[in-house]
Amino acid sequence: MLIDAHAHLDQYGDELDAVLEEIRQHRIFTISTSMDLPSYARNLQIGDMCDLVLPTFGVHPLNAPEYADCLGDLREATERSPMLGEIGLDYYYVSDVSQYPAQRRIFESFLAAAREQGKIVNLHTKGAEQAVLRLLDRYDIERAIVHWYSGPLDVFRQLTARGTYFTVGVEVLHSKHIQTIARELPARQLLTETDNPSAHEWLTGKPGMPLLVNEVIQALARLREATTEDIIQTVEANFARLIRDDPWIPRTHLHGLGRTSR
Repeated sequence: MLIDAHAHLDQYGDELDAVLEEIRQHRIFTISTSMDLPSYARNLQIGDMCDLVLPTFGVHPLNAPEYADCLGDLREATERSPMLGEIGLDYYYVSDVSQYPAQRRIFESFLAAAREQGKIVNLHTKGAEQAVLRLLDRYDIERAIVHWYSGPLDVFRQLTARGTYFTVGVEVLHSKHIQTIARELPARQLLTETDNPSAHEWLTGKPGMPLLVNEVIQALARLREATTEDIIQTVEANFARLIRDDPWIPRTHLHGLGRTSR
């Protein structure tokens, strides 16, 4: 089974039926992360349409100011979601430092919930990698996925030392820095993603489709001097290990997952 550990299926329009058919046909287990309450509501609808899609709730740091003063409105969705994401901090695309306290308040509320509920977090770290690392330690977060890491290598190494999982996505096709990270990442902490549909469009001008994960796998195979099947089996095994015995993950979403785990 292929793994797309970070996508935004709610952002598709008329292409959604074709997207879900591609996911079913090629058996791509897809975590569809949310950026706010409306996107989570849409992702829940999409999850009901395809048992290979796992909808998760989070508030993206770009949307944090909208929710920072109404944390109670997030409680029901936070408690329902099997993982928490996309959450984190962004000090790169957000240049207005007056928004940083709102980002931190939202992020810390999710980390506190993850600790209390024993949930996996799916993280955005752009430009705030060291701050995210400190907060993961402060809240004793044991299971974390860092999405599309592009930060400094010293923080990357500190995160890998604490057992954090990392997704590698479509920028591995273009960036030497991402390629360095993809080579160095310990095999047991490697996951794949597409960040569909917008990541590929941001890089190439064309919206991404689920099978983009195959291009990521092929690039990883070249960089890590492995076969594509090795990468597929490694990523599936890693994801199966990450969610093993997790009471929050619906069993209906996991048909066939983990058969290659080791």
